[in-house]
Amino acid sequence: MVLLERIAVLPYSQVIEKEPIFPLFLILVVILVVPILFERLRLPGLIGLILSGILIGNFGWELFDINNSAWTLLSKIGLAYLLFVAGLEVDLNQFRRRRNRALGFGSFAFAIPLLLGTLLGRIFEFDWLSSILIGSILASYSLLAYPIINRLGLMNNEAVGVTIGASIFTDIAALLMLVICVAIHIKDFNPGQTIALLGWLIVYCVVVLIGFDWAGKEFLRRSGEDEGNQFLFVLLAVFIAAVGAQLIGIEIIVAAFFAGLAVNEVIGDGPVKQKIVFVGSLLFIPIFFVDLGFKLDLPMFIKNIGMLSFTLFLILSLIISKFIAALLAKLIYHYNWREIFTMWSISLPQVGITSCVTLIGYQAQLLPLEVLNSVIFLILVTSLIGPIITSRVAVGLHSSLIKQQETPANYDVSQKIGSPFSIIVPVYNPQTQQHLMEMAALLAHQTQGKIIPLAIATAAAHMDAPQLENSLKRSEILLNKATALSRILDVEAEPLLRIDDAFAQGISRAAKEKKANLIVMGWGKRTGLKARLFGNVIDGVLWASHCPVAVTRLVESPSKIQRILVPVENLTAPILQPVQFAQILALANQAQVTVLNVCDRRTSSSKISWRRSQLSLLISKLGLSNPPEIQIIAHENVAQAILQAARLYDLVVLPFIRNRTIPGGLAISDVTTQLASQLTCSIIMLGEPAQRTNNAAVTADVASNQLPVTSYQ
Repeated sequence: MVLLERIAVLPYSQVIEKEPIFPLFLILVVILVVPILFERLRLPGLIGLILSGILIGNFGWELFDINNSAWTLLSKIGLAYLLFVAGLEVDLNQFRRRRNRALGFGSFAFAIPLLLGTLLGRIFEFDWLSSILIGSILASYSLLAYPIINRLGLMNNEAVGVTIGASIFTDIAALLMLVICVAIHIKDFNPGQTIALLGWLIVYCVVVLIGFDWAGKEFLRRSGEDEGNQFLFVLLAVFIAAVGAQLIGIEIIVAAFFAGLAVNEVIGDGPVKQKIVFVGSLLFIPIFFVDLGFKLDLPMFIKNIGMLSFTLFLILSLIISKFIAALLAKLIYHYNWREIFTMWSISLPQVGITSCVTLIGYQAQLLPLEVLNSVIFLILVTSLIGPIITSRVAVGLHSSLIKQQETPANYDVSQKIGSPFSIIVPVYNPQTQQHLMEMAALLAHQTQGKIIPLAIATAAAHMDAPQLENSLKRSEILLNKATALSRILDVEAEPLLRIDDAFAQGISRAAKEKKANLIVMGWGKRTGLKARLFGNVIDGVLWASHCPVAVTRLVESPSKIQRILVPVENLTAPILQPVQFAQILALANQAQVTVLNVCDRRTSSSKISWRRSQLSLLISKLGLSNPPEIQIIAHENVAQAILQAARLYDLVVLPFIRNRTIPGGLAISDVTTQLASQLTCSIIMLGEPAQRTNNAAVTADVASNQLPVTSYQ
């Protein structure tokens, strides 16, 4: 009550000084609300964060004191976190598979913007160091279009893969240019000292990138690959990289990028990486982008005609230089025009490395405030137009992709499973247990397999602890009920009781020990901050399992399912697994399967016919005796189109596709996540094993966990 009275009598500026909780509250509201609003407008959330910083900062509504020491510290943490995540999210597999062409295009995409940017700096009378730094600002690019090309199934297209792989070269080169320019500016190096610094930089990169990777794999091999060990290694790697950076005299923040790159493969795409990225995306990285907006002096920028013209030429230099780089790739590697426009659009957005290089250059007094303001506008413009252009031009790349996948390597749909087909059914909730068992029984009947009802009793410190005894008794009751249900359902059952540290680990380990072909689980809602931050049991099983996982939310008995809908987002071989899974259920119930593909509403009728024929060709590889019906819908919103179609169906089978967090820190939600929260019919989310979610290898690896098709061939 006293606090409210103080608020009523004090102006806002004094409230900020007296009550520091209010600025923090304001920032948390901005971070929580603004990105969601902008993403619903189909705009990158980071644009909203920067604009929010402009509005509430000292050059806007003056609602926030940007000189606060705590805020400065949080912003620096956000900057370091952004660079660390950028290194952590680099797709090394794409770079390795197309190393030569990625280095070629990366060289063009770095050198040409560097030259044009340096020339622009000299034209506007900046000194040589500042001009070179301006050029290096344009040289890198952020993969904001990654969710778009991933959703369109274009990860195996060579031009797209080369562009993604080349980003590692441009990022490293831009940061090295920053280190050299800042070191020469601050320490006034002579040519000999500059050469010595270059030598130490090479040694530093080799030690960090190669040495950390080897040390991390050895450490985890000897100590075990649990999450705690992985997280400790990440912290140690960041600390050592920072100390090494101090010893040779480079920015500690730059070391964060190399540390992320070094541990990239050590921790893989597992839950540790997801938690690290999530924490940064939730708080620290958004704070950095808000702070970037704080630094934009909008009134001065508008009044300064010279800076307006510099900003315009800076944006034009970036657009032209990236297009020239893509054009050179066309001349040398013989890509078609649509591939060139896609490469150009992917390499346009300037977010992560660009903002970091600019801010560090500004703090080192290499770049004036006017250049910082111009680069902020560059980030806003390119973050907006890059993904929009990609979404328009990349759609036409399906033709070249499908030709590559008409006969995928190692894809053998007639492959037989050597051992009997086994289905793990974790039992925990008595209310959903019967439907889970019925679903597993339908699958087991069609695959001549068996069910393994699994109950997990979580381990205690002592094996005679009362909590463990109670858990064991409860598990035995659940298993007895599951065994009785299996007799009623006339299916072979092999109940299993396991004591383990955690439910997710116990399920995954039991599935591996029993050589299970499938895990059928009940739905678990992601409620509360704890579930969102650390994940739930389903998340853990999806990340750790060696076999496919079917996560079910059944509103009625599976035996009543008559119409099954399988939405597919792209025309690539990985869609065969959900279609095949749905077909097994359909055969058990004499049901009908419909495969639905949603394309852009502007797609021509001839293009729709082509997509239908390509989808039919892909599905024909399954050799089904009763092929599914195929529907192609032209609609502006994929999720809404599927929701409307799903009203006529009893079950929707959705592929579980993980989000990839952009190196800008802001995740874009995928269609599966939207549908799962809005569909009212039964749902099955079919998740592939974590090691197969790498898009570079998914096509070749689908067959290795193929559901058997011998029962209906």
